[in-house]
Amino acid sequence: MLDKLFLRKAHALLAAFILPVAIMYIVTGALYTWGEKGSYDKQAHEITISQALQPELSPLLALAKAELDKMEISYPEGKPKIKKYGSHFLLEWTGSSKDIILEPTNNQLVAKLTVKNTTWYRNLVQLHKAKGGEAFKVYAVILSLALGLLLISGFIMAWQTPELKKSTLVTTLIGAGSFVVFVYLS
Repeated sequence: MLDKLFLRKAHALLAAFILPVAIMYIVTGALYTWGEKGSYDKQAHEITISQALQPELSPLLALAKAELDKMEISYPEGKPKIKKYGSHFLLEWTGSSKDIILEPTNNQLVAKLTVKNTTWYRNLVQLHKAKGGEAFKVYAVILSLALGLLLISGFIMAWQTPELKKSTLVTTLIGAGSFVVFVYLS
């Protein structure tokens, strides 16, 4: 049996440590559910090219990097990918602070590079969606582990309290049942 005083201290300090990032996830998650995703400041640039773009990652990425370097714009934190919509394709490269889209235009010798800088709130949404760099991804894993420990330690403390034992079991079963019902209804 774990010492109750140790559990309470660990529980309280861990909660205090993760409170700021937990609030970010709570707010962005709740608002995202209702369609509030934040916005971008967009800038489109036309690029004259010597041959038509092809849906191949390496050449598209090289072109995007060369143009970003010319404009002295940093690269997005995420991984680039090609998206296809029927006969249309584009390079999409997302991150927490900016998104890049490189796509062909109606003129085969002109490409369009769109730089979408996130607003402060969209930046937080992008972090929530795992579009940040490696450091924030590690931080998010720490949050997940800490949240799991908080839930487990809270359950253990409630289970160890004789007057809460029965209601802890009932509440856990109701929570598990609710989870199954809402997954089914969704």
